[in-house]
Amino acid sequence: MKPLFQPSALRRTVVEMAYAGNAVHLGCAFSIVELVSALYARQMRYDLSDPDDPGRDYLVLSKGHGVMAQYACLHQLGWIERQDIDGYFHDGSRLKGLSDAHVPGCEVTSGSLGHGLSVGVGLALGASRRKAGQNCYVIVGDGEMNEGPVWEGMLFAAHAKLDNLMVIVDANGFQAMGTTDEVMALGSLRAKFSAFDFDVLEVDGHDLAAISAAMDQLMTTKNGKPKALVAKTVKGKGVSYMENINAWHYSRLNAVQYEQALRELGGA
Repeated sequence: MKPLFQPSALRRTVVEMAYAGNAVHLGCAFSIVELVSALYARQMRYDLSDPDDPGRDYLVLSKGHGVMAQYACLHQLGWIERQDIDGYFHDGSRLKGLSDAHVPGCEVTSGSLGHGLSVGVGLALGASRRKAGQNCYVIVGDGEMNEGPVWEGMLFAAHAKLDNLMVIVDANGFQAMGTTDEVMALGSLRAKFSAFDFDVLEVDGHDLAAISAAMDQLMTTKNGKPKALVAKTVKGKGVSYMENINAWHYSRLNAVQYEQALRELGGA
């Protein structure tokens, strides 16, 4: 049976990792917690006893800097140990600050933004040709949508009729150096995905029930169109002094902030 993932508990684990490793990228991990929760708790097919099961669905975390949210899920699945969490970002740790394919459950090494969707398209294409019944989910940031390879991947996904592919956009409105509107305005992502011949829905990216319902609706529609879910999220969601504060892309926790974050998340 799949575990039930509690977003507040996952965020506590992220805070513990970040503090232990004096690491950054809390805000962008917090914004995808419910998205990865919905995937692991309900949507994806995988063998709890074997993260390398050849029949598994794939999760490509293209916005690899949000990986602490995925690590928190993998810890709850039992695929990474508590000592990995406590030793996050330390010398010799296998848990890096970006997604790393050497970690069980991480399909790709990512973090160079714009490339993960192309990998996901390839995985989806291979599964489609094998008639394996596998789906591929790719999480990208809205700032990452600035990258040209994303749009090339979308064109190919529609051309190849990859209805086993879902692109999930963490649309928190920020990227490293400012808002997405300041850096490069994206306009309507829903309209753009639709123009590229995707089935697309928008959803509150922190409403687990709504996320699951939207994913179900998209992935049960086998019409030859790839899928897109534009999830409206809050960068830093869950901790009051982080929400919509872009400084938490690169800020590190001090002891006072660490204790306050745990209190707000119900862990101290």
